[in-house]
Amino acid sequence: MTALDDLAPVPFHDADAPQRARMLSRLADTELAVALVAEPAGDRVELRIFALEGGPVALACDAEDRLAGFFAGPVAYAAMPGRVLAGLLKSEGAGLLVNPGHPSEMLLDAAMLDWLTGALSAAPEATDARLRLTPPAPETVGALAQPLAERLGDMRGLIAGAALAGTGQGHVVLVMGADPAHQPAIAKALAEALAFLPEQPGGVDISFTDAAPPAGVLRFDLSVPEAPPAPSRPKGPPILR
Repeated sequence: MTALDDLAPVPFHDADAPQRARMLSRLADTELAVALVAEPAGDRVELRIFALEGGPVALACDAEDRLAGFFAGPVAYAAMPGRVLAGLLKSEGAGLLVNPGHPSEMLLDAAMLDWLTGALSAAPEATDARLRLTPPAPETVGALAQPLAERLGDMRGLIAGAALAGTGQGHVVLVMGADPAHQPAIAKALAEALAFLPEQPGGVDISFTDAAPPAGVLRFDLSVPEAPPAPSRPKGPPILR
C-alpha cells in the first residue's frame, strides 16, 4: 500500500468530491514513475502515450515496480512529481492513467489535469490585518480538519504548531514558529491544499504568528513523539550458584 492507496478506501471514480480532491492534492506531491518511449536523452524525455477512447493518456505509477508489473517487464521511465507531470501533459492536451489495477487507480482526462494545474497555481496575497479570533464553525472543522492535519503533518520540523480559528467573516489557519525565510513556501503549500477543499463561507486565510493561539480554536499537534528509552542491557550473564 502507498500513500495514494491509503486515501482510496473506495475507488477514485466512486469517491465523493472532497475525497477525490484529497487524492489529487496528494498526487501533486507524489513522485511518479511515468512510462517513456525510450530512455531519457539528457534532459529530454518522450512520454509513452496511449490512445484511449476518451483521448490520449500517459501512464504513471507511484512505485517503479508497479510500472514494471503493468508491462510485465522492465520499461523506460522518468521520475517526477505529479505536479510537474500534470504541467507537461497539459501542454500536450493529454490525460493521465495512474496506478492501473491498484486501489488508487485513477484516469484523469485533459480537462481534469487542467483543473489540477489551476488549483496548484493558487497562492495567497500578502496583506496586513488585525484579526478577532473566535472558535471555528463546526461545519468548517468537519470539512477541513483532517485534510489540514495531513498537510500540516508534512511540515513537521518547519513549524512549531498550527490552529484553525474563526475571524467573524471567515476563517484563518494560524501557523506558529515558522522561519520567515520559509513562510512564503509554507503559505503557498497551504493555499494549494485549501484550493482542493470545499470552499468555506468568507474564505480561509493564512497567517503567521509567534503567539500561542487563544482558547477555543482547533489546534493541530505537531510535536514529534519521543522515542521510547532503549532497554537497559545486563552487565553480564547471571552467576549460577
